[in-house]
Amino acid sequence: MKQRTLQREATIRGKSLHSGQDVTLTIKPAPVDTGIVFRRIDLIGKPELRPLVEMVSDLVRNTTVSSEHLKLQTIEHILSAFSGMGIDNAYVEMDASEPPIMDGSARPFVNLIHQTTPVTQEKDRVYFELKSPVTVTDGNRSIIALPHDGLRITCTSADDRGIHTQHLTIDIDPEVYEAQIAAARTFTIYEDIKELLEKGLIQGGSLDSAIVIKGDKIVCKEPLRFKDELVRHKILDILGDITLIGVPLKAHIIAVRTGHALNARLSAAIRQQWLETTDPKVKKSKHIESEGTKPQVGPLTNAIDIRQILNLIPHRYPFVMLDRVTEVISENELIAIKNVTINEPYFLGHFPGNPVMPGVLQLEAMAQAAGLLMLRLTTHENKVCYFMSADKVKFRKAITPGDQVVIHAKLVKTRGTKIGIAECSCKVGDEIASSAEIMFGVIEVGEIQ
Repeated sequence: MKQRTLQREATIRGKSLHSGQDVTLTIKPAPVDTGIVFRRIDLIGKPELRPLVEMVSDLVRNTTVSSEHLKLQTIEHILSAFSGMGIDNAYVEMDASEPPIMDGSARPFVNLIHQTTPVTQEKDRVYFELKSPVTVTDGNRSIIALPHDGLRITCTSADDRGIHTQHLTIDIDPEVYEAQIAAARTFTIYEDIKELLEKGLIQGGSLDSAIVIKGDKIVCKEPLRFKDELVRHKILDILGDITLIGVPLKAHIIAVRTGHALNARLSAAIRQQWLETTDPKVKKSKHIESEGTKPQVGPLTNAIDIRQILNLIPHRYPFVMLDRVTEVISENELIAIKNVTINEPYFLGHFPGNPVMPGVLQLEAMAQAAGLLMLRLTTHENKVCYFMSADKVKFRKAITPGDQVVIHAKLVKTRGTKIGIAECSCKVGDEIASSAEIMFGVIEVGEIQ
């Protein structure tokens, strides 16, 4: 089977569930092997993120992923729609951290996909066929994945009193998904609503976007779309959460009273199995799922590539002075590199016939590295670092085309999350080219005058 994308873009608008913000969401075509990539057009540089399970940062009534200061919240419904409808590659542009909740189901996103006219691409879709069973349990809740030639889900949904117990087994393909799963709406227990509101959640929730279970009654604005709508929504969420594995899956998933946390643990264990299968260099993780255990959720590497750097800092060509962070030694210390080439625009005038990297740009490279450290300490979005001062500045060696500059930055003092002081140096080979103590401030973009 070939990969699929969208022929054209389409837009939807609505209110997000947890933040209550008005959101505009646009889906666009993407090349083969792109995956589903979210683009936050409300943030500086319009940073992008392809959600994977190691990025999971919150699983309270939604699936949230984060990378550095970039956050995507409640993405399970739109991911479910892409997965269920067999869309492999697409860009999702949003002007907030959370998609609109719409009617609480994936049906609005399925309709949006139809507006774009899905198209087949030239490259084959690659599935991961589960090699061995994976089991995740948490008390009376469990989710199991078994080898299977296809994607089948068996699910049991039940509340603590066993009043609304529902069961369903279904084989997933686009036609079945659209007809039998996509329209199932999210639901909550009436007694949980006050606590969720006090936590700052479901600010945009209403009976327009959810079913409420109150005792032995089901409260909703329109009649149930299926007699077993609750378990169908559980399956919808499972399909969204397992996209975080990063590859289409063939397996039989058996879930009993599962939720986003258990789904994420299953996805982490399956992703580990897939990585071990496809890359012999990947060692078996000591956090691999066995009954009653939880995998560690976190980055697979402590390096930061150029796309992640651009997600964090507002600088763009020709003023990006970092190419890669090669090592995050600790939350207060990192090592980055800048590859200096003759194509750098400042060499046209500094100096003709004797090109030398300006000292002020070496300071800027150090400041950008230090700023990355400071921004990593906060989860707040739309922050920028401003260079405030430099002390103890020394220049010892000229940096010329062909040099790889190794930038070392270490935070030595912070004042909350607003002011930072870092000891920094630039080295070429074993020699220090420059060093300085950098002070900088972190401010909201809206504070810029």
